[in-house]
Amino acid sequence: MSARPPAASSQAPTGFGRAAADELLTVAEDVCRQARTAGATDADVLVGSGTEFSVTIRRDEVENIVEASSRALGLRVIKDGRVSISYSSDFTPAALRQFVADAVERASISDVDEAAGLPDTGEFGSLDAAGLELYDSRLASVDAGQAIELARRCEQAAFAADARITNSGGAGFGRTMGIRALVNSRGFSSWYAGSSASISAEVMADDAEGKKRNDYWYTADRFFDRLESPEHVGRRAAERAVRKIGAKKVPTRAVPVVWDPEVSRTLAGLLAHAASGELLYRRATFLLDLEGQAIASPLLNLVDDATLVSRQGTQPFDGEGLVGRRNDIFRQGQFVQFLLDTYTARKTGRASTHNAARGTGGPPTVGTTNLLLLPGASSPQEIIGSVDDGFYLTELLGFGDNITTGDFSRGAGGLWIEHGQLTFPVAEVNVSGNLKDMIRGLEMVGSDVDYRSATVAPTVKIGQMMVSGL
Repeated sequence: MSARPPAASSQAPTGFGRAAADELLTVAEDVCRQARTAGATDADVLVGSGTEFSVTIRRDEVENIVEASSRALGLRVIKDGRVSISYSSDFTPAALRQFVADAVERASISDVDEAAGLPDTGEFGSLDAAGLELYDSRLASVDAGQAIELARRCEQAAFAADARITNSGGAGFGRTMGIRALVNSRGFSSWYAGSSASISAEVMADDAEGKKRNDYWYTADRFFDRLESPEHVGRRAAERAVRKIGAKKVPTRAVPVVWDPEVSRTLAGLLAHAASGELLYRRATFLLDLEGQAIASPLLNLVDDATLVSRQGTQPFDGEGLVGRRNDIFRQGQFVQFLLDTYTARKTGRASTHNAARGTGGPPTVGTTNLLLLPGASSPQEIIGSVDDGFYLTELLGFGDNITTGDFSRGAGGLWIEHGQLTFPVAEVNVSGNLKDMIRGLEMVGSDVDYRSATVAPTVKIGQMMVSGL
């Protein structure tokens, strides 16, 4: 194995710092050596260790408190083009010896896959995790009493915001903290610590017909001090629920549709999924054979960027040990490239884009890191104001997407726009179109973005979609 890298986070306290990382790396390196000794051509080991803590209150009463720790190891064995994937949470030496022997034996009897295997030597690398600011030591000091108080303040703010809020689906605080380490038989050995925290609320309002109208809001960040206040979260949840009171269907027609950021994330995710190397080699995406072509509005810029400091999807290296990087997917309406891990790259005769996503219990697959639909120049108010008669989409329901053809159809809710103003709430409608037409018809892109999620998108306006109601 190569020499270990320097500490991945100068902020990581006892339990998630250098000593803990050294322990995990030692286990991973030992398992990797055992696999090679047992006959594996190659092997890699992904180890995760962490804690999670959450509190939920409902109607001012503590509903549950969860505190748990976990440690797990995933082993990928390659033997003469045959692969096995194994998982264990038992780190005792005897158990790991048997675990490795069984994994190598399973690889021996699996089918040969010429595309399977580790990246080539020389491709590995890791960004400086300390510089990426992924870990907040402050989170460890938030105890149960503080967490309950944060959740309680959040729920109380929601009830105080509007008398029409009559019930609560719960308010909560949660945090996760942990280490991720990866070692392989070709010399890669690295780790990083990460953290995340959130405050959330879901509340309900009654309308005149007795129907319950519920909605939510949340704040999330890697750093505790950057969370929105619990009062803000509660008020936003209340505002979103109350604005649904009296929702009704609308006549079926084709109109402009303005996508709220809560749903434009879905649009970004669908486009990234269509750009997955897994769909490329299966020839099951509407983006097939369109690389390098201007197929969308020049306002469409979609990137995947693992290098952003302190964001939810940032990572120093991917699930195979390739250094985190930025990849353009769409640039000014041009479809730039598919996202690939090593396997899909080999299946399609290309190079990995360093987009291997992996948990300890499974093989690498193509995934995104920080997926960003880049902001434009228009404010949300300007976008809404540009619509004389149309739909402000705030909620998507169900599943009705065909990535092979691009057909899109979902249940929906939101607000109707008349003469540039949000007027009445809309529910029980369907919004449909084709993704090819939708990205060509992207007319305005908002300047509003937030990074509560690893998928980020602003308000956007699509010139025409079918809204089906009455």
